[in-house]
Amino acid sequence: MGPYSEERQRQRAAAIQRLLDNPTLDPEARRIWTNVQRRLSRSEEQYNARVVKMYNDMRTRYTKEWLDE
Repeated sequence: MGPYSEERQRQRAAAIQRLLDNPTLDPEARRIWTNVQRRLSRSEEQYNARVVKMYNDMRTRYTKEWLDE
């Protein structure tokens, strides 16, 4: 994951919206992409918090396995 970019987040939201505008999109795919669109970071603080959480969760999960051996 790179640094936060408001422009990149707008591009992601627009690309997802183009998918959602497709009337033939499968309902399950629509549900998934709607959730992805809702979860897009709207600020640098939100983005950074997600990055920290993701890497902490990964580190905790893997180091826990190492420590349990």
